[in-house]
Amino acid sequence: MNGLRTVLVCLVIACATLVSPSVSPAAAVTPSWSALPVPAAAPPVTVSDLAARGPNEAWATGFEQDADGLRPMLYRWDGTAWSRDTTFPGAGEPGRLGTVRFVGTEVWIFHNRAGEGEILRRSARGWSAVPLPQTLWTYQDFTAVPGAAWVVGEDGTGLKVLRYDGSGWTTQPTPDGVLFLMGITARTATDVWAWADTSTGTTLLRGDGTAWRDAKVPLPPNSNVHTILPEPSGRVTIGGSQLTDGVARTYLMTWNGHAWRTTYPPLGDTSTEAMVRGPDGALWLPVRSDRAFQSKYARVNGPRTTFSYGPERTGAIDVKPRAVTKAGSSLLSFGTVEIYGSKPNLMSERLGG
Repeated sequence: MNGLRTVLVCLVIACATLVSPSVSPAAAVTPSWSALPVPAAAPPVTVSDLAARGPNEAWATGFEQDADGLRPMLYRWDGTAWSRDTTFPGAGEPGRLGTVRFVGTEVWIFHNRAGEGEILRRSARGWSAVPLPQTLWTYQDFTAVPGAAWVVGEDGTGLKVLRYDGSGWTTQPTPDGVLFLMGITARTATDVWAWADTSTGTTLLRGDGTAWRDAKVPLPPNSNVHTILPEPSGRVTIGGSQLTDGVARTYLMTWNGHAWRTTYPPLGDTSTEAMVRGPDGALWLPVRSDRAFQSKYARVNGPRTTFSYGPERTGAIDVKPRAVTKAGSSLLSFGTVEIYGSKPNLMSERLGG
């Protein structure tokens, strides 16, 4: 009787296994990076920035090498393919394009037009340009949010912070001791961050749209800042590198609303300038690859850091993603690839989607 019962139990388990759908973790499909064709530019090319509004709109900027010098370079992703845009003002003139930001329904891009600075704005009516109130020797960075935009740089009198409110420009002073602003970003028109070189080292500044103050962030000693990610939730992530005994190592700092926490993920001396928050909630950034024919990306999720590779590229001797962005539920990267016997040209890759 016990033997018969055992046989019946085994039959029930076997039938349940056959008819019940189940997926083991090992059988789950892991998204992988895939190559996206990009229309070629005039090599060698330099990629400045990449930003996406969603899965069907992304913009990549930079400049190419023309016979007469540098020419601005602009590409658009429509969810299916990359195409080049040459309809913006000054597209055929010397210059270069920089940071991309989305302001309401518009796209705003910083344009160095033969030394003259301006903001390109694309709306449903097409392109227009907002010139800067003055010419700067150096245009270091640009950011924009609904209600405000900032350009930082230098002229013959020193540091300049220019703010645009939609109707006009003002020049904003910075705290004493600030020598140079290396970058700027904003969460809103009244919450803006900048990282500065000061007489005492690297310092973070925070502005309310009118005035700037020292943010009192306890950066690691002998460190610099590559990027700041202020998020709508209030979380702030800082990426940079710290020099210890002559060796640089990457660090991350996170503000959780109460305190700053510093970690040192295994990224070596990787620059975090291209770091973004991915659709999975983790931090993603390109890293130096140990394979000449493939790109490499790091995923930092709390204490765990993992790595993934882009697709293999035949004949490649250097694959360099320069910028990464979240595009809906996928990640897009944009950069350069050097094929043996030719100069670096454009490449793009996507994870998921």
